[in-house]
Amino acid sequence: MADTALETDTRPRSRYAGTRMARVEDTRLLTGHGTFVDDVTRPGMLHACFVRSPFARAKINSIDASAALALPGVIAVFTAEDINPGVLESWHAVAGKDVPDTPRPPLAEGEAKFVGDPVAIVVAENRYLAEDAIELVDVDYEPLPPVADFTKAVQMGTEHGHVVHEQYPDNQAGGMAGMPPDEEVFAAAAHVASAHIYQQSYVPVPMETRGMVVEWQAASGELTVWASSQTPHELRAFTARLLGLPAQNVRVIMRDSGGGFGQKVVPMREDMCILLAARKVPAALKWIEDRRENLMTAGQARHVDGKVRMAFDAEGTILAADIDFIQDIGSYPTPYPVLTTAAIGMFFPGPYRIPKASFNYQTVFSNTAGMAAYRGPWQYETLSREILLDIAAREMDIDPVELRRRNILRGDEMPYFNPNGMPYDHVAPADTFEQAVKILDHEGFRKEQREALEQGRYLGLGFSAYIEPTGAATGNLGSEGCSIRMESTGKINVYVNGGSTGNSIETTVVQLTADALGADIEDVSTIQGDTAVTPYGAGTQGSRSGPMTAGAVNEAGAILRDRLLALAASMLGVEQSEVELANSKASVRGDASKSVTFAELAYRAHYEPGMVPPGTSVTLEATARFVSSPDAMIHWANATHACTCEVDVVTGHVTLTRYIVSEDVGPMINPNIVEGQVAGGTVQGIGGALLEHQAYDDAGNPLCSTFVDYLLPTATEVPNIEYGHVEIPGPGVGGYKGCGEGGAIGSPPAVINAINDALAPLGVTITKMPATPATIVAMIEEAQQNQSKGQ
Repeated sequence: MADTALETDTRPRSRYAGTRMARVEDTRLLTGHGTFVDDVTRPGMLHACFVRSPFARAKINSIDASAALALPGVIAVFTAEDINPGVLESWHAVAGKDVPDTPRPPLAEGEAKFVGDPVAIVVAENRYLAEDAIELVDVDYEPLPPVADFTKAVQMGTEHGHVVHEQYPDNQAGGMAGMPPDEEVFAAAAHVASAHIYQQSYVPVPMETRGMVVEWQAASGELTVWASSQTPHELRAFTARLLGLPAQNVRVIMRDSGGGFGQKVVPMREDMCILLAARKVPAALKWIEDRRENLMTAGQARHVDGKVRMAFDAEGTILAADIDFIQDIGSYPTPYPVLTTAAIGMFFPGPYRIPKASFNYQTVFSNTAGMAAYRGPWQYETLSREILLDIAAREMDIDPVELRRRNILRGDEMPYFNPNGMPYDHVAPADTFEQAVKILDHEGFRKEQREALEQGRYLGLGFSAYIEPTGAATGNLGSEGCSIRMESTGKINVYVNGGSTGNSIETTVVQLTADALGADIEDVSTIQGDTAVTPYGAGTQGSRSGPMTAGAVNEAGAILRDRLLALAASMLGVEQSEVELANSKASVRGDASKSVTFAELAYRAHYEPGMVPPGTSVTLEATARFVSSPDAMIHWANATHACTCEVDVVTGHVTLTRYIVSEDVGPMINPNIVEGQVAGGTVQGIGGALLEHQAYDDAGNPLCSTFVDYLLPTATEVPNIEYGHVEIPGPGVGGYKGCGEGGAIGSPPAVINAINDALAPLGVTITKMPATPATIVAMIEEAQQNQSKGQ
């Protein structure tokens, strides 16, 4: 019975999970001793730089690299003819190999399709030479009319023949619809609220841009990749498929990563190029993206234009909801954009009691950077729904808090299927909502708001509630591996896939492992991000890391714990059921004087195996793969955001005065990490509401390719964030739920609703993002002009 988990009464008591431990990686990172991709140096390493199209759409007639090749120190210049034929398979595990996907060649073939489209690769002895050499590559472009405005993409294709991809003559990648809207309900409703809501394109902007170092050893046929990736094992598998290499000949190493936010989940076209080019050069090849490239080419996000409506009865009860929208997927989206966009429609009912819901959408190509994942890719459903609820509340003269209170789902209604079939359970959205209202002191704020308005000051309050799926979801995300090894000294290493990009899997798996084995926290370390030594895992995506690694640690920990108990029982001369593990010791229950330390157990197993009774394992290492059960695939998390602000109606400047997040992610492994994730996402959403805009002109030229033009939130714009926690255990191990995406989902509508609440006395409602000072001033002036005309 050495490999079977014992009953619950042998399980060590939790000492670390749930505590506010300092992150184990902070000392390394804060003292500048992290290892990022650009820190990697290999013997004779070469550097790559991309020749990129200056046109949004242009035919490539020819490429003359002779002048670049003549520059001393330039090793090679590769074009599509050199690189693209090397692709064998390029599908991504997120949806599998059998789902139809959109085109994605490594280098532009025949036609450049957006400004920044990679056309050629220059390889040189250093980055400086490579940068100089790309200016010497002579590309003969023939400019073509671009599809720059995605809202006109279908018209541009069908009426004018301007298409992004010939395979899609109407510029539609595809779409989907749920049940058709029940127009009889809308026609008979006491009130129908509707809005046209546009969300601008904005992007993840990780602190560390994309990059990789690839080293090919021709003699052994082995490829080593150092990458900034959220999914090291998937990058390894993708590389093997792409190049036709045995998977065991590919090693991916990911040390530290300066943020990902979805952008680094799947290998993009430049990654494919570097992987393919690395086998054509005599030494390791490094590519580090600069900030201009990142803003221009690493993918767009959000960019949705839609119409939403809700029907209400006379008391404000929601009767039906409908959303009809189009999403810009750019030229080369990553991957399966038609399916991923479906989440917007499926989740649109949100955390509310809505009997009927309908959705319809189209995904359309444009001559801009391709759509990429960004923290809660379906976030438009929350943005549009929550803005619409506030609009409805004002039209019905009901406070937005009261309108939500009448419709938000309670815990005693679970399980609950939303009208699109999403199975909510282990969640109580009303609890986080009421907690946020209480923390805010809603009535106190309304009194302050009325008094301020009498003084000519415009204060506003905005709420936003959402529910989101976390955990396993589907496909390759449904399992996670873990290995735990006790070394000969009694110290413990836990090996997981990792992909930690600021979400601190390093700390949480150490906490979980220490608890699983009854070890002191200082006796546990973790090794992550190296595919040569860690078991397969799907990485950091879909808010899955917490619940999935908890399950994996639990599986492997149970096996190793049983072996430790059996070994300790043999050394202490008692039955295994009499032994307990705590404080890095095995003791006889009720008699702490009879104990052996983990170091003594490890010494016996490693150096005195002959003294161990037959049938007792001396293998102090366990590997297991956790697989979510069918009834615990989705762990529903939820939160309510509340934001207050003051708007200067002369300058349009918005000052956020308070920000509250009440969230339920189940029991927290580490509250510091949970709050850090919530804060990071919330700030990104504030940036999306007020500042960030990946704008293009009518010719498809990006207008924000540096931080001079692409504005990010700083400490000046962000107030202190106040937290409330509701802990409703999920269906999986420990009851843990994911927390990586929620902050970015909930914050944009909370901020916009606060602004609209402040400006309501002036008749202003913002439904087009971002709410910049110029936009606010223009809308105030327009409202004043309309009032003057009305008089």
